[in-house]
Amino acid sequence: MATYAVDRVPWAWVAQTRPGGRIVTPWGRLGHVALTVAKDGRSATGWVQGLAQFMSARGTTGPVRTFSQVRGTGPAESERSMTRNLGPLRNDVHLRFALRVALPDVRITTAEDEDGLSAWLHAGADSWATLSAVGGGGTVAHQGGPRRLADELEEAWDSWVPMGSPSLYDYGMTVEPDGQYVWCGNAATGRRWQSVQAEG
Repeated sequence: MATYAVDRVPWAWVAQTRPGGRIVTPWGRLGHVALTVAKDGRSATGWVQGLAQFMSARGTTGPVRTFSQVRGTGPAESERSMTRNLGPLRNDVHLRFALRVALPDVRITTAEDEDGLSAWLHAGADSWATLSAVGGGGTVAHQGGPRRLADELEEAWDSWVPMGSPSLYDYGMTVEPDGQYVWCGNAATGRRWQSVQAEG
């Protein structure tokens, strides 16, 4: 049982656990998993057990960049309006978890004022987006950097809904010698996402 968060479950944990043994660990910035080592010892699989936020393992992340550091002072490279209700970004933990799975390196913060709910997204050294409430239910997206994070967010969100908006408890993880992936619904047949280490 780990008392600190890891983005990537070390294979050594699996190798050092007997077949049928359990590995329980917080996963990244959101969620914790309970894995069972397979009979042949060549994998460990299990379900997400709930939400958890723990201190990260030492040496797994560098200095965390703030939105302002990533955003810089230059102009936005694109601007567009949005009609999506952003409320679930703050209130729906299941959506937040699904976005964590689909966009593991993207950090999302939200705040509300008299115009409505706004969100700030950043990833890596120079990709960012602001979803700014402008009143009357409207939102304007500004984006910069090599990635278009507002577009990625909407694509991931739109992919989650047709799946039946699964809860975080519908997700699981499998760890193998050469990597790990997150799955939804069924470890063998469900949709999969390669689990990459989140950036600072």
